[in-house]
Parts: sequence; C-alpha cells; structure tokens
Amino acid sequence: MGDPKYPRKVWRKPKRPLNYELKMDELQTLGTFGLRTKRELWKAHTELSRVRQQARSLLALTQKVRDEKEPILLKSLARIGLIPSDATLDDVLNLKPTDLLARRLQTIVSNKLGFKTPYQARQAVIHGHIMVGDRKIDIPSYTVTVEEEDSVHFTPKSKIPEMLEKNKIKEPKVEASAEGEEVKAEATSAEGEEVKAEAVVEDKPPTD
Repeated sequence: MGDPKYPRKVWRKPKRPLNYELKMDELQTLGTFGLRTKRELWKAHTELSRVRQQARSLLALTQKVRDEKEPILLKSLARIGLIPSDATLDDVLNLKPTDLLARRLQTIVSNKLGFKTPYQARQAVIHGHIMVGDRKIDIPSYTVTVEEEDSVHFTPKSKIPEMLEKNKIKEPKVEASAEGEEVKAEATSAEGEEVKAEAVVEDKPPTD
C-alpha cells in the first residue's frame, strides 16, 4: 500500500471574512468565473501566495544562485500561461488570483466554445463533454497549459455543439424584436412629449 498520505489543506480563509468590500469582490469573482464555492477562490489565493513567496525568496538570494533557480520558476509559470516567456520576477509579484482562475479548464471552455455563461461550461465539463487532446477531462479546475489550449474541444458524441448552433440562430430574431420595441417606445415617448409641448403653447394667453 505504500506510505500513508497525510491530508492537508490547500487553501486558507481570509483573515477578515466578514469585510463587506471583500465579500462583494468575492461574489463578483464567483459569478465571473462560475465558481461553485468560495473555497475554489481561496485555493487560487493560496496557490498564488505560494508562488509569490517563491519569487520573494529568489529576490533575496545571491545573483549566482538566483540565475540557477529563477528560470525554473519562470518556465513553470510561462508553461501554464500565467506570464509571458520574457517575464521577470516583478511580473510574478504582480499576478492576481483572476490570472490563475483564467487558466482553468472551465474558463477556457466558456471563452472558446461559445457558452453563454461559465456555469454552462462547468456543467459540460463535469458531464464529460470536453476533451483536451485525446483525453476526456471532467475536472473544471484543471489548469490548461499553453500547448493544450488549442486542443480543447467537444467529444465526438456530444450534442452540445448542435444545441449551441440552434441558440445562435434564434438569438438575432430576439435581439431584432427587442431593438424594434425600444425604437417604438422611444418614438412614442418623443411624440407624446411633442404633443404636450404643443398643448402648453396653445394654452398660453396671448401677450400684448
């Protein structure tokens, strides 16, 4: 069986969880990236803090040791698309949790395959409709590398692409009718204002 694994937390709660501004920012991030719970957001914060700690420790080393270890960290982060290939440690320190959340499979699928919301993309991933290359992956938090990003596609038996195409065909008609109603409403309101203005002018007594 091998050595037993001791489970450990991969996330830490914020120090002030009841802060109103923090709660609003967390809720906005949850809705933008389609996260299920705040725990997924806290995992991103914890992972990013670990990466920043590595960058700060490298800045404190001598130049000789830094030249050996710095490329390893930068190459690993560039591999998953967090930083460009010519980035420095200052770019690592400027990373935000949203940069890490943007590399999730759920977010890549939502942006690339034409889903309306990230929650629809999450459901497609969980139910096994998404493949990365030749592998079927049903983990929304899977980190997509730069090389794998172009190979994200639907499974051959998935019917979701047909459903998305049907929705795209229906959307323009709805938008056109909505725009027509808005134009009519504006026209009627403008006509009503003109009639009121004429009535006010007629009611005024003549001046000598």
